[in-house]
Amino acid sequence: MAFETSKDVLDWYERQERTLTDEFIGGLPWSTVRDTPLDEKFIPVLLYMRDVEVLTDMYHRELRRTPTGRDPVIAKFMERWGVEEITHGQVINRFLNEAGYETPENWQAQTLGNVPSGYHLSTYLLTSLTNLLGSTFTATHMAFGAIHEMSTAQAYRRMIELAAHPVLTRILEGIIREEAAHTQFYWSVARLELKKSTAAQKMARKVVETFWRPVGQGSLAKHRTDYSIAMLFSGDEGTERIDRTVTRRARELPGFGNLTKITTRVKEICDRCHPASQISAASLLLSINLYSVL
Repeated sequence: MAFETSKDVLDWYERQERTLTDEFIGGLPWSTVRDTPLDEKFIPVLLYMRDVEVLTDMYHRELRRTPTGRDPVIAKFMERWGVEEITHGQVINRFLNEAGYETPENWQAQTLGNVPSGYHLSTYLLTSLTNLLGSTFTATHMAFGAIHEMSTAQAYRRMIELAAHPVLTRILEGIIREEAAHTQFYWSVARLELKKSTAAQKMARKVVETFWRPVGQGSLAKHRTDYSIAMLFSGDEGTERIDRTVTRRARELPGFGNLTKITTRVKEICDRCHPASQISAASLLLSINLYSVL
């Protein structure tokens, strides 16, 4: 799809129908979740995915303090984006409960409360910097968002393949469809913004090369990120998946030719933490301390 303005992208996005509607969620065969065993090693990964999704509310508030978030087109997109992402987290949480892993009623507040103070300080400094840079930084925000959305979708696809749970598969396929629309928005606006100037391209490329980390790292504990990445992407197949579906596509953005950061970062984590079972799921669940296993 070719768009001439960011408003064109928003108009396209708003025409996309939601997948995770109340009807879709209510129609899932929740009563059959426990009919298919779910390996405990995947529980920390699902908790990580859940928490990343609900922290979108925090990310949304942060972005609203920047020129990017105050752009009327991007702000309109983020209103719906924020609702959809939180729904993703809530549905994953319900699946965990139905699978026998009970979470407290205030789990969302606990997730927000567990974000380290250092993260809030670094984010405050970053938003202050972006206000000095103005709209030139919008290209960086959008490129970063596109890479995050693409890598998130691949994490869900890997979970579908590895867990092979029929109800979880239906949930994650629905989430992927909505994430695909998010990716298209970020990607398309990033291309438009990057085309505006070589300065925007150089800035975005430098920030991604220097600061890109898997989504959630920083706001969530590093050992949780490492476990999830290693569990999903260890081995040649996992590395090739990330390289083919995320890194190579990111290279198509103006100024991003020959980018390697995403692949090398994921491989570094997998090499350091593989096999992921070196960190036992049980010990990780205890460290998260967000729910009790029935």
